[in-house]
Amino acid sequence: MLSCFPRLLVGAAWLAMGLATVLSVGSARAAEPAKRVSPEALAAALTRLDGLAGSMQRSTGVPGMAIAVVHNDQLVFLRGYGVRTAGQAGVIDPDTMFQLASLSKPVASTVVAALVGDGVVGWDDPVQRSLPEARIGPAGTAPDVTLRDLLSHRSGLPDHAGDDLEDLGFDRSAILSRLRFLPTANRFRAAYAYTNFGFTAAAAAAARASGNAWEVLSRERLYKPLGMTRTTSSHAALIAEPNRARLHVPTPQGWVASFDRDADAESPAGGVSASARDMGSWLRLQLNSGRFEAKPVLQAAALAETHRPQVISIPPVDPATDAASLYGLGWNVGRHGAGLVQLSHSGAFFLGAATAVYLLPAERLGIVVLTNGQPVGLPEAVALSFLDLAVEGEVGRDYLPLLQGVFKGMLEQDYPAVVAPAVAEPSLPLERYVGRYANDYFGPLEIRRRGDALELLIGPAPQRFALTPVSGNTFSYQPRGENAFGPAAVSFEAGAGGTLTRVRVGNLDRNGLGLFTRR
Repeated sequence: MLSCFPRLLVGAAWLAMGLATVLSVGSARAAEPAKRVSPEALAAALTRLDGLAGSMQRSTGVPGMAIAVVHNDQLVFLRGYGVRTAGQAGVIDPDTMFQLASLSKPVASTVVAALVGDGVVGWDDPVQRSLPEARIGPAGTAPDVTLRDLLSHRSGLPDHAGDDLEDLGFDRSAILSRLRFLPTANRFRAAYAYTNFGFTAAAAAAARASGNAWEVLSRERLYKPLGMTRTTSSHAALIAEPNRARLHVPTPQGWVASFDRDADAESPAGGVSASARDMGSWLRLQLNSGRFEAKPVLQAAALAETHRPQVISIPPVDPATDAASLYGLGWNVGRHGAGLVQLSHSGAFFLGAATAVYLLPAERLGIVVLTNGQPVGLPEAVALSFLDLAVEGEVGRDYLPLLQGVFKGMLEQDYPAVVAPAVAEPSLPLERYVGRYANDYFGPLEIRRRGDALELLIGPAPQRFALTPVSGNTFSYQPRGENAFGPAAVSFEAGAGGTLTRVRVGNLDRNGLGLFTRR
């Protein structure tokens, strides 16, 4: 069942493909008539939710978690668990702010839906109409790429386009302007590939059409009308808040807050931070046709379009028995095991955040789970177990062990490992490698001598990386950031006469753009 997933990890791409859909599609229950969530069933599910959630949180060791549940336009459950920072006293409460990671996407598509309802933009507006620097694909198709294409990940951009530039410190403007160098082949409107910066380009284009920066637009058009005072699209605003959850990763010594993740470059796709209480208000809007506290906040038809399938995210392995996984505009669109339409999205920073939202629109029931730990399946397991309780009266399967195994596999390195030969060949004199190299996508790369070793410098404010000899003209270095796993190879190539003219960086070569030419 899980073998159908490609290695799409960073930014929770695998999660965005519809984890719950895959867990339920093809089961015998999928063909049963939809069951309604009765008041009695909901009350029983809510009674069990607290103990179930607390038990799962403790068993994983994730330091903190917060949950909000909405039903029939009412916030019926709101609770925090654990601490904001491991080893410190501050407890999680309903107003603690968490980084949402890719759960930002359905929040952002809600903002764009508001503009669509206002008549400022249309879903099928070309992105280049207001954001001409974001050219995606060749000249023949680039003018046709629309907000809809980008928000549904069907623009033709390769998986996680631009994330490698973000890790190197490039800002949003620089990354969006460099999307033109990425190959789209024949994928435009033909294939799904999860792209944080394609999604960001659509939101940025809508924001420019409105005359506001994205951070201002999202605050004024969505957060303020819903009273979401503990929500922001700015990392600086999050850091200024004392009641915020730190990011945590597991170590042999336990969970530690080792990293900070500034996702401003991809703010619409992964840079929103919010409290569980605020997310409860957003759930109410989603489940009440764009109304909040009996007042229309955005047009119902525009919001409904975000929930409508736009692309197949995972084709069925066997079309005779399996259903396809679908994606809307910032939402996975699938079915709960009882046959109810289910909307969902997860978010993950491998540097220390995991979140999930699940909606059953026909039942006006939704749950959001926020955590401050590297993804281990906790938010999804809590949410799926609760929905099973509400709909079926019992938990259909033990989700947490299953998901823990899946997430463990997701942390495997997705670029070639550095393999040293049994007998290493000697390197050339270090001065032979020193020089300036470049390509259009990543820009300049410099190799410098530092004492008796080499270092690699890359990025707009150049990051420095020590190079370790492997064999001959191959060295290795340890990347940093959300996409970093183990060491990557740095291999120099000689031209005519033996002069070193090019260098290939393994972890930057996912799209064939990791080759730099000496200038």
